[in-house]
Amino acid sequence: MRAMPDSEPIGSDQTIGSGHVPVEPAWLTRPALELAPDILGAVLVSSSREGTVAVRITEVEAYEGADDPGSHAFRGRTRRNEVMFGRAGHLYVYFTYGMHWCANVVCGPAGEASAVLLRAGEVIRGLAVARSRRPSARTDNELARGPARLASTLALGPAHNGLDLCAPDSGLALQPADGPPGRISTGPRVGLARAADRPWRHWITGDPTVSQYRPHTPRRREGL
Repeated sequence: MRAMPDSEPIGSDQTIGSGHVPVEPAWLTRPALELAPDILGAVLVSSSREGTVAVRITEVEAYEGADDPGSHAFRGRTRRNEVMFGRAGHLYVYFTYGMHWCANVVCGPAGEASAVLLRAGEVIRGLAVARSRRPSARTDNELARGPARLASTLALGPAHNGLDLCAPDSGLALQPADGPPGRISTGPRVGLARAADRPWRHWITGDPTVSQYRPHTPRRREGL
């Protein structure tokens, strides 16, 4: 998909993807394993005083709750992961490695923690704003390649945790894909110490914005 020109007028009625109307909450009330590949090609649109940036999702990972040792919800509800146990369609934003924010779409029935991590995407609108937020990106394909970069490109942070992606006036909306994204590849999730062999990562095959797979590398400890 080609990026939209930055000269296009920005307005609440501007069509991106298959329409400006967000996805229905009922569409997201499915297990993460079922929903994750269907999110590929959907568009996450963020509007702020800086302008509007739209990212077409090209890579995701599915996370379940009590049955998934790789999930934040594996050991139950906490103050940090509470949003994961809420209603489908809300954004779960968390801080990682002491420097990055990552964003997930909550899914499944309320009370059963389930979410899809947005790992990578293609900026299809608001390139000038996206570039200003990610000055270290060498190419436009790198703007949202990786979960932390995607969150940075869309200016997502703690204030967005729990935001309703299905509400038309939230300033952040998940919009349906134009159509099938094409061939989809599946493989292990990135950087997990546990449940690393589960093929719960999905990406659009051959898309240049997809991140590079990296297995978990144990941190070296000093002393014993």
